[in-house]
Amino acid sequence: MKKFTPLLTLLCLATVFTACKKDSDPIIVTPASSGSTLTLNGLVGSEPGTAAGNSVFVDFSTDKQTSVARTSWDLGFYSGDDFKVILNHTVGATAIALAKTDLNLVTEADTTALAISGDLNLGQGAGGFNYIDPVDGDAATYLAGTVIKTISATDADNKVYIVNRGGTTGWQKIRVIRAGAGYTLQYAKITDKTFKTLNVAKDGAFNFKYVSFKTGAVEVEPAKANWDIQWTLATYKANATIPYTFSDFVLINFVGGVTAAEVSVADSKVTFADFAEANLTGKVFAGKREVIAGNWRITSGTPIGVKTDRFYLVKDGAGNIYKLKFVSFHEKDAGVRGKPVIEYKLVKKA
Repeated sequence: MKKFTPLLTLLCLATVFTACKKDSDPIIVTPASSGSTLTLNGLVGSEPGTAAGNSVFVDFSTDKQTSVARTSWDLGFYSGDDFKVILNHTVGATAIALAKTDLNLVTEADTTALAISGDLNLGQGAGGFNYIDPVDGDAATYLAGTVIKTISATDADNKVYIVNRGGTTGWQKIRVIRAGAGYTLQYAKITDKTFKTLNVAKDGAFNFKYVSFKTGAVEVEPAKANWDIQWTLATYKANATIPYTFSDFVLINFVGGVTAAEVSVADSKVTFADFAEANLTGKVFAGKREVIAGNWRITSGTPIGVKTDRFYLVKDGAGNIYKLKFVSFHEKDAGVRGKPVIEYKLVKKA
């Protein structure tokens, strides 16, 4: 047995060393930011600010913004329990289901009547909100109302859709079926005789995984725990019957569990600067897409600029509560259209 003693000694020492090393490398949790002021980078180049080419995602707890070209994606595939596919609301995309289930049987003839009626042109035709994903409501409402119906486990139930990608970017024909726990996308230009396929896996760290008809899988929104609000051009509504692409629209991460509330300075009797944790009593947070929307600014009449009579509270997915105000967004309030300035401060730590 003596000849094994050195080996046993070395093994024991190695075990002790490893244990000590683990103890000396604790997991470091970065505290949530206390707040900051950010100028959001909404411009891709020299485009007018009213048609800013970027969507900008903001994470308050890390003071991070992520700019993504609005035209970089066409479809979003839900990573949750259900099988849902969304359209690109930031370019005014629309879609309609056909009775067919074979892409190769869909031709330009299938779009003729739609082109004449204008049904798939946002804001025109008789279809209105029937051809776009919901523009308001919470996550359940949004996912239940998508134009592309829930992807069925029975392949034969999944129809072909014609997608107008927004503007003059062209028509596409698509069909989505399930692939195990994920999706298979079949897609082609309306004039193509054959189609491409792309598998899209769900990823629980994200709300959606995204696809471009031009480039395939693309990265768009950050992981769902890593953003709170999105500033963008978005499909909303001009009135109760007409959809409209709305500049300077602010969404909360409503699918990812973020909630928000609007605070009226007059009603609350407290300014943004003075608002503190004690003032949270009675404030009602909502998880609706349009809690902030365009309610924070005026674009016509007098005065044009940021509304100074209100600010917002945003509760992130971890439970941190921030107060948020918009500082500028237009030359009339000393800002730059397409590069809004926001200020936010931590009110209550999770």
